[in-house]
Amino acid sequence: MKKLLLIAILLFIGCSSTSLVENWKNPDIVIFNANKVLLVGMTQNEKARENFEVKLQKEFKKRNVVAITSSDVFDLAFTNSAKTEKELDDVEQSLLDKKFDAILFTKITGSENRESFMKAISKLDNYQGRFNDDYLSHQGIYYEEGYYDKFTIYHAETTLYCICEGKERAMIWRGSIDITDPKNIEKTIDDYIRLVLIAMEEQDLIFRKDITHENTSL
Repeated sequence: MKKLLLIAILLFIGCSSTSLVENWKNPDIVIFNANKVLLVGMTQNEKARENFEVKLQKEFKKRNVVAITSSDVFDLAFTNSAKTEKELDDVEQSLLDKKFDAILFTKITGSENRESFMKAISKLDNYQGRFNDDYLSHQGIYYEEGYYDKFTIYHAETTLYCICEGKERAMIWRGSIDITDPKNIEKTIDDYIRLVLIAMEEQDLIFRKDITHENTSL
């Protein structure tokens, strides 16, 4: 990650409960544009998921990018049970048919301690799979009881996937974020969104860095 980007983000987060611990961009991508993006938040807390997706959608709208929340695409039954690769392939094709060209996928995972958390991060280095693979590996977040019970340090990952027609449907960017004090959900969501937007703008992913957008209204 560029040193200037790291410094800017560290200064931004200050005493925030969120911090960027990994920031990977496909080295073959210089600039990535998208006209219509699906926003997917994966967590068992439906209220937090909806709040996150709606707030993120508002930020996309400010930047003149069409963004649709997962609740407007997936019905409730979709996230209540495991899905097969074939079912996800069908979803991806339906998104293409509806002129989507990207998915911004955020999932909440966790770790029992800092050491195991950093080990989990290190395993991400070589992962460059598709949205389907990512979803299949973590879909238990939606419906498995007690998924977060033992976690003392929460971890979230936001990944940008291209689903453009005629192009490889693969990962464009991934940001891994440590959440150390998620007592105030509203504040944590706001901090998280700001952090993701800063990272994406600095990397020329969908957004371009614009002085008028450096301070969001969240």
